[in-house]
Amino acid sequence: KLLAYIKWLVKRIREIRPEESYQPIIHIDVYGTIGLAFGHDNIDAMADYLAELGEAAKPFSLKIEGPLDAGNRDDQIKYLSALTAELDRREIEVELVADEWCNNFEDVCAFVDARAGHMVQVKTPDLGGLDHTIAAMRYCKENGIGAYQGGTCNETDRSAQICVHVAMAVAADQLLA
Repeated sequence: KLLAYIKWLVKRIREIRPEESYQPIIHIDVYGTIGLAFGHDNIDAMADYLAELGEAAKPFSLKIEGPLDAGNRDDQIKYLSALTAELDRREIEVELVADEWCNNFEDVCAFVDARAGHMVQVKTPDLGGLDHTIAAMRYCKENGIGAYQGGTCNETDRSAQICVHVAMAVAADQLLA
């Protein structure tokens, strides 16, 4: 169903985009379901499937958030790092976004250090303060990992404004508002 959805999405973008130069990035959070389908430790099968998804998304870039959920932080880092390395080795043009089991500043650093994902979602509410969000975002950027500043579903107008300003200040690669 995900492959069919991506094909439909590409077709829909082509139909309604205002001009050909509009090249959005397709970002889909799959909540660990690719790992459920293939086994979170079956790196080759997941990489094969991600390659198929990446081809279906062309000419647009594809980001897959949370491709697997290994059930705990250490295993999540281990398997997501292996999957990221396999995509890079095969030159598969899909970016992986770390989300599950990456919650506080220590987690962000561990995922970044292990290269577990091409991008890390820094969850502003989970970090406990904007100073920690800034530090985590900077750690990602300084270590060559995409920095994705996450928001919250109970955002106020003011907190959203401040988060946007923080994201701009740290040159976030992506912002969830």
